[in-house]
Amino acid sequence: MDEILRIDTVSEHDKFYEQENLHPLVSIVDFTDKVPAFYATRMNFGFYAVYLKDVRCGDIKYGRDTYDYQDRTLVFVAPGQMINVSIDQDYKPQGYALMFHPDLIHGTHLGKHIGEYTFFSYDSREALHLSEKERKIVLDCFEKISYELEQRMDNHSKTLIAANIELFLNYCVRFYERQFITRKDVNRSYIEKFEQLLNEYFHSDKPQTLGLPAVNYCAEQLHLSPNYFGDLVKKETGKTPSEYINFKVMDMAKTRVLDTSRSISEIAYELGFKYPHHFTRAFKKSTGYTPVEYRSLN
Repeated sequence: MDEILRIDTVSEHDKFYEQENLHPLVSIVDFTDKVPAFYATRMNFGFYAVYLKDVRCGDIKYGRDTYDYQDRTLVFVAPGQMINVSIDQDYKPQGYALMFHPDLIHGTHLGKHIGEYTFFSYDSREALHLSEKERKIVLDCFEKISYELEQRMDNHSKTLIAANIELFLNYCVRFYERQFITRKDVNRSYIEKFEQLLNEYFHSDKPQTLGLPAVNYCAEQLHLSPNYFGDLVKKETGKTPSEYINFKVMDMAKTRVLDTSRSISEIAYELGFKYPHHFTRAFKKSTGYTPVEYRSLN
């Protein structure tokens, strides 16, 4: 198995690319004419990394899958996330990167809300594709961070750097929402596949063996990361995956409850509930009636 290159600090990353380190916790890298001393096919960082790729010259992979990683593309890497790098023989990096350590944002507004930027947990085929105008905005944010790094550090430096990183990430939220809209046909296909997956799930023995379908299970079956899957479903349906699954379960439950040849307990187990009273509680919350009451009304 290939050796994993572990880079724990931003300073180590700058050294790897023979770049002057201006701050131990944050860096903007211009990859033009910067070729690392050696290539590692598997890398693991101890900090956040955001890559802006300008020219297609290699592939970044997460697990076994290749990122949808073309020109003018942003890829987000969280601390501890393993990435695989497939390098062309004539590889020459082109683009930029923002690196920042979690210690930089401790105690800041960004530090308290970093978990809300779910794209740091996206993976294959889920990169952010930028228009030329959006790319200029990204580079403008990078330039503001670079400006602060080139100044003498003072009491305002950390606040301003963190604020500019947060501004950049907020723009990325907007850009991703635009991408969800422009790729609506592709996203709708995933919703259709999600619906089909649930139908097949409930017409198999999986509810009895696995219980109610979990969000992570559905995302895995659709080859999406849980966070990307959750954001996609929310944008397309207005419901979280959990709410969508619950809606589907209750819709099927209302039909099955009307079959008086089966007891409520049997129906509960068939749908994946571990205990019948959990089913009764969920059914009443959804319909306003217990299964027995609903059956008697029809």
